[in-house]
Amino acid sequence: MKRKLFEYGGIAASCVLIAVGIGSIGTGVWGINEVRDNLSRENIVGTPDSSIPGQRVDTGSEARAFATTMRKHALEASGGRTYAEMGRFLDPQGKETSDETKAAKDPKTGQPVPNRARDLWVTETALTTALNMAFMGERLAVFGIVMGIALLLTGVGFLVLTLGGALRRSEAEEGAAHKPAAAIG
Repeated sequence: MKRKLFEYGGIAASCVLIAVGIGSIGTGVWGINEVRDNLSRENIVGTPDSSIPGQRVDTGSEARAFATTMRKHALEASGGRTYAEMGRFLDPQGKETSDETKAAKDPKTGQPVPNRARDLWVTETALTTALNMAFMGERLAVFGIVMGIALLLTGVGFLVLTLGGALRRSEAEEGAAHKPAAAIG
């Protein structure tokens, strides 16, 4: 009875591993397709100075390559400085400042004049983050597929062992186990 319970448990565990493996593979394939469909919909094309010139950005790897180019462009526009290194506003002479009281005022709104280079950096960061997330999403989907294959193979292996009788003793072993010690040999 105990052996049958282990056998049925092995079959059930194998089936669960196989099902989770198939689900993981399917989810990974869906994830890759979702990333690629979303990227295609944006109609991004690599700039001439990128590593993918004139090429449509429709894979995670291409998205990452284009994000690198965008960062380069943002650094060029900001004189090599990042967001945190720039002032929030421009003063009346056009110099950067983070002191709102020293900032030039927009004549229409009366608000401090923003530093457009810093605003550009914010936009670039948002866009490159989205592109880098596409790369990460695709890599995670590939990981899901690899793990799904591993789970599927593990489940099949356990099922073969269980159905093949790895838990059963051979007839000779079982017969010998019930004979008295003096009768063996």
